[in-house]
Amino acid sequence: MTGVKSAGSEDRAFWLSVLIRLASPVLSNLAQRHFRERMPVECFTGSANERRNYSYLEAFGRLLAGISPWLELNLRPGVERDLKDTHADLAREALDSATDPQSPDFMNFTEGGQPLVDAAFLAHAIIRAPNQLWRKLDTKTQTNTIAALKSTRVIRPAFNNWLLFSAMIEAALCSVGERWDAMRIDYAVRQHEQWYKGDGIYGDGPLFRWDYYNSFVIQPMLIDVLRTVSKRSHDWEVFLLKVMTRARRYAEVQERMISPEGTFPPIGRSLAYRFGTFQLLGQMALMGRLPPKVSPAQVRCALTAVIRNMTEASGTFDADGWLRIGFSGHQPRIGEDYISTGSLYLCSVGLLPLGLPPDDEFWTAAPEDWTSKKLWAGQNLDADFALGEGVVPIVMWRERWSVLQAIVSRMKRAGAKMYQIIRTMSGPFR
Repeated sequence: MTGVKSAGSEDRAFWLSVLIRLASPVLSNLAQRHFRERMPVECFTGSANERRNYSYLEAFGRLLAGISPWLELNLRPGVERDLKDTHADLAREALDSATDPQSPDFMNFTEGGQPLVDAAFLAHAIIRAPNQLWRKLDTKTQTNTIAALKSTRVIRPAFNNWLLFSAMIEAALCSVGERWDAMRIDYAVRQHEQWYKGDGIYGDGPLFRWDYYNSFVIQPMLIDVLRTVSKRSHDWEVFLLKVMTRARRYAEVQERMISPEGTFPPIGRSLAYRFGTFQLLGQMALMGRLPPKVSPAQVRCALTAVIRNMTEASGTFDADGWLRIGFSGHQPRIGEDYISTGSLYLCSVGLLPLGLPPDDEFWTAAPEDWTSKKLWAGQNLDADFALGEGVVPIVMWRERWSVLQAIVSRMKRAGAKMYQIIRTMSGPFR
């Protein structure tokens, strides 16, 4: 057992070292209000001057979206808890710096379209860490944060995954008791239902594109928006059931895309987000909702191989510890015109399973090969089925049963109210 535990512990220590390496330059400089002064803005295809309007909020919002489950985690006393507490303090100081209009690092939430995107990642972080990134904020920072999020309403989202950025901001406002716009959420959810293509994948807008935006944005945001507001509408409860069933299938696909060597196909745009590609797979592990044929251990081992390959590639970080544009190392030509230094910190969403405690099965289970490694080694595995084919897993039936129970409960309450109304109206005639 000691060897088994040490394997998972070593993996967690490595993941944690990556998180600290990503977070420290962003949070420490922003907390000290030296962020604009010290963060470089690399932009190869587009205009660095133009991206400076957006890159700072990109780095901050995206980083927090990835590390927030770890910040929210209750840990036993020890080195990791001390690290977490230090970074949680820095995150709150950084949030004050980013949203205080008098701060030299006050961020752009209104000019251009990009601020909507990264305010949404910031909102996602608040939903993922409500205690550390909301309840522990002082009143001034809470007020400034709400003002910053609401100010993004002037930005009209594009007719694609951007609808979910507006929805995520409204969900965060709802979660903290502020006035929120249900229509922005309902429109985004219903439109993505129209864009669903089958077998666990959505179009990014009306068309399907070979990229990883189902994991960068679409499915993680659909899940957390609906988990935040679903109790307020029966329709949203039904949508959440569909979204979770599809997400489990997409997580299964993502796990199968990781090669035996810990690489994956460089397909589509935004490859500079590196291992953020696997946000959805990590989120399913974090939620304890992995597909039946995908164990936590094989996900841990597969993702560890990917993260190690990408972070240890020469040129990934500059001399001061900031990320550089690339997929495996420093490859600036791979960055589209909207990619700059801040954009790259979306890789942090690949670290979501750090929000699981060290004694969770994800970290304690014996190392296990992932699907492609098993198959290429000659193991005899079951066939893969598209969503809706083969036998429906029992966990999916449990989800459907829980939603059915909620529907029946609502019908009973509605029926009881109707009975009282009819009884009251018929009183004079009895």
